[in-house]
Amino acid sequence: MKNVLIANRGEIALRIVRACHDTGLNAIAVYADPDADALFVRHADAAYALPGTTPAQTYLNIPALLAIAKRAGADAVHPGYGFLSENADFARAVEAAGMVWIGPPPAAITQLGDKIAARQIATSVGAPLVPGTDGPVATGDDIRAFVRDHGLPIAIKAAAGGGGRGMRIVRDASEIDDMFAAATSEATTAFGNGACYVERFLDRPRHVEAQVIADTHGNVVVVGLRDCSLQRRNQKLIEEAPAPFLPPAIETRIATAARDICKAAGYRGAGTVEFLLGADGLVSFLEVNTRLQVEHPVTEETTGLDLVAEQFRIAQGLPLSITDTPAPTGHAIEFRINAEDPGRGFLPTPGPITRFDTPAGPGIRLDSGVAAGDSVAGAFDSLMAKLIVTGPTRDIALARARRALAEFHIEGVASVLPFARAVLNAPDFNGSAPFAVHTRWIETDFADDLASALRVTPADKAVVRGRIEIDGQQHDIAIGPDLLSRIAAKIGTSPAPATTAAPAEQPAPPANTITAPMAGTLARWIVADGTAVAAGTPVAIIEAMKMEVEITAPTAGRLHQQAAQGQPLAQGQPIGTLQ
Repeated sequence: MKNVLIANRGEIALRIVRACHDTGLNAIAVYADPDADALFVRHADAAYALPGTTPAQTYLNIPALLAIAKRAGADAVHPGYGFLSENADFARAVEAAGMVWIGPPPAAITQLGDKIAARQIATSVGAPLVPGTDGPVATGDDIRAFVRDHGLPIAIKAAAGGGGRGMRIVRDASEIDDMFAAATSEATTAFGNGACYVERFLDRPRHVEAQVIADTHGNVVVVGLRDCSLQRRNQKLIEEAPAPFLPPAIETRIATAARDICKAAGYRGAGTVEFLLGADGLVSFLEVNTRLQVEHPVTEETTGLDLVAEQFRIAQGLPLSITDTPAPTGHAIEFRINAEDPGRGFLPTPGPITRFDTPAGPGIRLDSGVAAGDSVAGAFDSLMAKLIVTGPTRDIALARARRALAEFHIEGVASVLPFARAVLNAPDFNGSAPFAVHTRWIETDFADDLASALRVTPADKAVVRGRIEIDGQQHDIAIGPDLLSRIAAKIGTSPAPATTAAPAEQPAPPANTITAPMAGTLARWIVADGTAVAAGTPVAIIEAMKMEVEITAPTAGRLHQQAAQGQPLAQGQPIGTLQ
């Protein structure tokens, strides 16, 4: 194995490029047009263009990827995470082409990627599980039958995928039909398979996962546990290792179940077995991610392992570099730095990055896919970088995180930095009160505090800002227009004119206009043209950065569509009116 084709993009592609160089391998990048000048392309040993601009045309295009691999002389393929990383057909095609697949066996991907089959394996090894359906549900009546036996709340979940896509939580029986339709639609879009199953939903649970690596010599090692409970819309935002505040008995139960599931599935490579931990101590198997996880760096920082290098060893038939679970050293916390606006419900904000000043110092690692001057493409994921902060204790890691987040500045696109800073001040998370974070904590317990932390006073458009030295000490200053005028009058001159005119205020659209809350693509209309709807009725779905956002009617009226399915949209662009 000498030449590794990286079938991915962004920060994970750059992470794999660096691991290739650390281990003496050549890194071959592929790129879509929006990524032509991306960091991962610049650092790779060779880079080849993919046709098209959308995910389907580029990083999900198996024939194009295989053609480039052959042309580039690749003898191995690393899929990263997302895209085709859990696609058994791609793994088989890579192996059929005579290349090494740096990932689990296709049969294990198929078996564990099917959430229903994975539950059956978990049951066979005695792993803890909440009640769930034995197979996919076909109708809302099937779900109601399950609810009669097991009660609410329930989770309707895509059988073919994870990451929160194709998942809906039902807390009231009246929501079953709408939630089932939404889950199957999103699952079809995300995974090409709309099959969904149902299981009891643990309310206010923690999300704890086990990092597993397994080789071809029969060694299966649980490297460590992580807590990934800080999520919004079932997408993780902050993760840490080792998972804090866990009783030893629960740690042992999770690690044992994770190892047994992977052994039973004949697993090979790096993978993650995820569990939910209820407030009452109930543990339930959730799913297996048959790939490297976004949050793998926190495990690396607390174990000293390079998990990508381990993937290379496994793929080459070598034994693992360890045979037992290592004792964690210190504590690590990862902050996903997404191009999303936490003040607007974490809506994605693609566009050019005009400033990207990153932190440094003891305990700081930054896995970034962008730099100042780059653009965040609307067609792909919103993740720009991952900030990983490490300390000998959790408290020291938190202190370093405060310092690092204060040093981190991004302009041009909105980012989740203000959210991350606010979380560090939350007693539920920072240890000044009992740890109380759960998977819906952001949307519930923390919602008011987050809104308050994000609230800002509009800045005066004519304020001049700078730094001044007074008696040998520097101070930040801000001078408003009234003071500028008084200063000008005192010294007998007039304020200098602005070098650029302030942008004119755009008039607000009429109250009956439906507008796009973000740049993206009109994925589909929920309501047909000409239909009468009530205020608050969901009418359309907009997709941006692999995220679907539901658009509702601002007033009652008869829908008049002004945009077509598949049409790209700018933020604020009208897509319809209600007459």
